[in-house]
Amino acid sequence: MRNPSETAFDLQRQTWENASDFVEKLSHVDDANRSIAEVEVGETPSEVVYEENKLELLHYEPRTEEQRDVPILFVYALFNKPFILDLQPDRSVIRTFLDQGFDVYMIDWNEPSLLDHALGFDDYVDRYLDNCVNVVRERSGRDAIDLFGYCMGGAMSVIYAALYPDRVRNLALMAVSASLRDTDSVLDQWVGDGFFDVQKLVDTYGNAPAEFVDAGFSLREPVRDNLSKYLRFFDGIEEEDFVENFARMERWVDESIDIPGRVFVEFVETVYDDQKIYNNEMYIDGEHADLRDLDMPIAQIIGNYDHVVPPEAQRKFNEVLPDRTAVFESDTGHMGLAVSGRAHAELWPDVCAWFEERPTVDGTDDQSTDEPGTGDGLEEIDGIGPAYAERLRRAGTETVADLAEAEPDALADAAGVPANRLEGWIEQARIRSS
Repeated sequence: MRNPSETAFDLQRQTWENASDFVEKLSHVDDANRSIAEVEVGETPSEVVYEENKLELLHYEPRTEEQRDVPILFVYALFNKPFILDLQPDRSVIRTFLDQGFDVYMIDWNEPSLLDHALGFDDYVDRYLDNCVNVVRERSGRDAIDLFGYCMGGAMSVIYAALYPDRVRNLALMAVSASLRDTDSVLDQWVGDGFFDVQKLVDTYGNAPAEFVDAGFSLREPVRDNLSKYLRFFDGIEEEDFVENFARMERWVDESIDIPGRVFVEFVETVYDDQKIYNNEMYIDGEHADLRDLDMPIAQIIGNYDHVVPPEAQRKFNEVLPDRTAVFESDTGHMGLAVSGRAHAELWPDVCAWFEERPTVDGTDDQSTDEPGTGDGLEEIDGIGPAYAERLRRAGTETVADLAEAEPDALADAAGVPANRLEGWIEQARIRSS
């Protein structure tokens, strides 16, 4: 049995050692605060190649001598800033793709103003995203490009790909927020069962304030978000790399942005409450975003510890995607998919390999061909790919000449293609046939 005086002495010694360690850590506070204030993010060089309203389309400088023929466009959510995909040089999804020879673009939505409160999914999908896709197509000379959507950006990307399948060659969806209801998601806890009136929020503020959205997310794990992480930060305050990594993440969290009011309400009521994407009932400007038209290769990227878009929500959405959809999983969370060491060591090499396994394009786009039996020339028309060509053939329009003689309204009913889209195709066909 130990002498009580020795035990008391050991406790006293431990107390002094802890106090000394605490004082030593305090001496690093000023340097840590300076690092937090000066930390750099999104350092991979890029240029703005297109602007519309607040939106900027970034094109990244190549990091290899040769690039893949088909460019890839990253589409992030409308809240927070997209530099989470380029947070730091050694944990940058953007840089990883560049190092594998990809030609990389990304949309930066930027902060909306009150003038943007009336923007909805039709604006973001059928105008902004469509314009960006077309800019990338024109710059690359390709009829179809690769599309990569993250979180709410994944929901917009899958809607776009269903509307314009012939412009999307491969589709990747990371933590796609298309089937969140009844999955123990953040939205379940915040707005589920009428707990929160989102329409009243935007009626009051115009846009959904970032502070409200942040609070909704923090409610899921309040101790971790408001206490535990700061205790971990103080514990590692002497390590410069740790402090810089913490500072980058905090900057991303602190720089969250408002969400335009109308699209926020539409997302909650249409995508979350009514599950219209999941139920294949989503319409944009009167056009059905039909999941059955997703004829391109699709990859789903899932974080097994994601509390924003739980893995069960993403697996649920997988039920309505084509059977050939590839699934990649990582034991990390929502943001960890983009920034964790585990994801960059284990996940992203596999995702890049999946894209690389898709057939490359040599000189011409592989979705535009006039070989016998693959479309009978219909796919020479800009905007017509395999899915639409097959619809037209089933409606009796088998060649460009047939299309040139068609009446838009009658063919629209027979082929299940919007008449305004057919008008452009018919005009092209008549020019080719003249």
